[in-house]
Amino acid sequence: MVAAGAHRPGPLKQQNKAHKGGKHSGSSQRRAGGRVPVKAQPRRRLRDLSRVDRRHQALQLRRQRKEAVLAEKRNLGSRDGPPHLVVLVPLHSRAAARDTLRLLQSQDSAVVRVDEGRAGGFALLCPRLRQRWRFVTAQAGDLHTVLDLAKVADSLLFILDPADGWDSSGEHCLSCLFAQGLPSYALAVPGGTDLPPKKRIDARKKLAKAIEKRFPEAKLFPLNTEQESSLLLRHLATQKQRHLAFRDRRAHLLAYAAEFVPSQESNLVGTLKVSGFVRGQTLNVNSLVHIVGHGDFQMSQVDAPPDPLSLNPRVVKGQKRSQDMEVQDDSVNGTDEMEEDVKVLMKADLKKQESLQSEVVPDPMEGEQTWPTEEELQEAEASLKANRRVVKVPKGTSKYQAAWIVDDGEEGNQEDNDDDDEDDDIDDDMMEEAVSQEGESSEEEEEPAEEECETMTVSECLRDDQYDEKVEEDEQMLERYKQERMDEMFPDEVDTPRDVPARIRFQKFRGLKSFRTSPWDPKENLPRDYARIFQFQDFSRTRKHLFRQIEKEETEGVSVGWYVTLHVCNVPVSVMESFKEGKPLVLFSLLPHEQKMSVLNFLVRRHPSNSEPVRAKEELIFHCGFRRFRASPLFSQHTSADKHKLERFLRPDAALVVTVYAPITFPPASVLLFKQRSNGMHDLIATGSLLSVDPDRIIIKRLVLSGHPFKIFTKTAVVRYMFFTREDVMWFKPVELRTKWGRRGHIKEPLGTHGHMKCHFDGQLKSQDTVLLNLYKRVFPKWTYDPHVPEPVPWVRSESALQVQEVEME
Repeated sequence: MVAAGAHRPGPLKQQNKAHKGGKHSGSSQRRAGGRVPVKAQPRRRLRDLSRVDRRHQALQLRRQRKEAVLAEKRNLGSRDGPPHLVVLVPLHSRAAARDTLRLLQSQDSAVVRVDEGRAGGFALLCPRLRQRWRFVTAQAGDLHTVLDLAKVADSLLFILDPADGWDSSGEHCLSCLFAQGLPSYALAVPGGTDLPPKKRIDARKKLAKAIEKRFPEAKLFPLNTEQESSLLLRHLATQKQRHLAFRDRRAHLLAYAAEFVPSQESNLVGTLKVSGFVRGQTLNVNSLVHIVGHGDFQMSQVDAPPDPLSLNPRVVKGQKRSQDMEVQDDSVNGTDEMEEDVKVLMKADLKKQESLQSEVVPDPMEGEQTWPTEEELQEAEASLKANRRVVKVPKGTSKYQAAWIVDDGEEGNQEDNDDDDEDDDIDDDMMEEAVSQEGESSEEEEEPAEEECETMTVSECLRDDQYDEKVEEDEQMLERYKQERMDEMFPDEVDTPRDVPARIRFQKFRGLKSFRTSPWDPKENLPRDYARIFQFQDFSRTRKHLFRQIEKEETEGVSVGWYVTLHVCNVPVSVMESFKEGKPLVLFSLLPHEQKMSVLNFLVRRHPSNSEPVRAKEELIFHCGFRRFRASPLFSQHTSADKHKLERFLRPDAALVVTVYAPITFPPASVLLFKQRSNGMHDLIATGSLLSVDPDRIIIKRLVLSGHPFKIFTKTAVVRYMFFTREDVMWFKPVELRTKWGRRGHIKEPLGTHGHMKCHFDGQLKSQDTVLLNLYKRVFPKWTYDPHVPEPVPWVRSESALQVQEVEME
């Protein structure tokens, strides 16, 4: 008993923490018995460093990084390194690229060598400055040329118009370059001297304000005199180099000269001798090389011809330096240089050489087989006797011929199976009726209208024909806009078919209790194409191991900066023809396994300049790192779960994952997605990066069947229009139901024979609510990989980009 006047603690009484015995550092050390964990030792050692030692260590690291940057600057363009490769990109049709080249060639105490292999290309040698440059011009309208040269360029020199800056073609070119990865750059503005001084200042201020979005903190270099060109060259030589990860870990070169030697069997295939300066990493003759736009090839030999751009010409045998001539012409394919004394550096070793095999050849008899026992043989004979049938056959028919005679019933079953396959194909192609909510009746009404449009008489005028073609394209685009809009309003909803039972139409689908937590085996029901691809046991571990070898410089081969000739085997003659036409010839060495096919996943985001609907499984053009190819991708959501929902369209407001069959590429690597128009132009639709190489990534397609409440009770309701047969209701009875207003329930029993069903929910339904049933199926990409991409039609230039609202890059 407590006294009446005793004090009772109130709700604000102080609550002290309970004593945690045995968890402090002293007791843990006593329990350890003097043992020290291995991982704790380095951290303790770092904490034991004094303040002076920590400052000294930070100073040493900062000094090492600074020395590495200075060494990179000194090596680029020097005697021991490759020439400084500068690519001139005019961003406007009125940009004076020729005047820029003329000013750059007019340097004092410099030797200019004209490269006739490319229009407007030349090399600039400055022995006094101990620097050498190579300048190459790329037109902004030629998309592939600009992107290929930007992959290997040390610096990009953008030529702007003094009044308008860049036009629509230059805007498109800049968008692609920023998405691919921009190396070091400079902005030059030639011309503008004919304007009055006041207008010249106003135009310069307007141009400086316009480039702030694209090039923050960038400096404009006027280019009208030799002194200004010297300042520009000094800026290019001393600015900090920006690195592109996908090229810094691979050896690459831009062809300076090339020669094609046809093989004995055919003139269409032969050995291509490509000469150029090695960049990036050490080049091994046993590795594979990828010629951008043409494919993967093997090398047989690496030679060391004389350097045509040597700062000390006396080193080159048989070549006399001309004091009077400052401009020296080189041959188109460099055969004069190749005929001189050539030293063989490396020859391919057949035992160590990488194979060109890109796919696994599946063996249908690869499964484990054992010889059947006597009991199994007897069971097989008994089953054959039981399965014998009586068939009427004409006289003289053998037993073998009679076995191939099919009854009428079997023919009907075969037709049903074919219909099922056709339905599945329609399902894989995401049939239009699955997106719409109009039903079969509306579709039947639209068919006569389409037939009338096709049989409509038109005039014989050429302009009218072209106009009608445009109208047809507009109608197709309008239909796509409708489908995209319906998919946004009613995501994944389809109409239950009336002619085919739902249990047969959706027999490959299943129900899940929880899309997030329900298990799904990644090795279940794989397609046959998965037998052709390669898969890593641990992709990230393999990638780290390869990159660690590159950082330690454990590979043997040709060092960076050497001028070499690569003997590339089994190259089609079309590669040499494109080089003679003036196209750049860019080679990249492949890391191990990068020629093999697998499933690649890209994380992309819709580009703001594109607003047309893009459906899944449409053919797109990929620029992934140093590769470009065509494929039909799948779109899926980017989540951290083990299952990812399929998206039917490329969403403009979210990042999506694009999945295709393609050769393995080790990230990081940028990716650009283009769509080819009917006129041959390529539109940039999405940009992003390589996410992973993972065939086990599960992409789930969801179908939603909808029904409407017919009679509503307290927690039960009669639902109709979801199914139309009693058997379908019983088939889908185990699947959980949900409503658009958040109710959950299940099917109790069917009512009648026309698909009505009694359902139980966790609360009372509203009359305007909709009952939904989710079905799921795993989908895989189609094998549509094509490494041959047609050349795009040059971009049509329009008015100045400064007069139009500029697209902001994210």
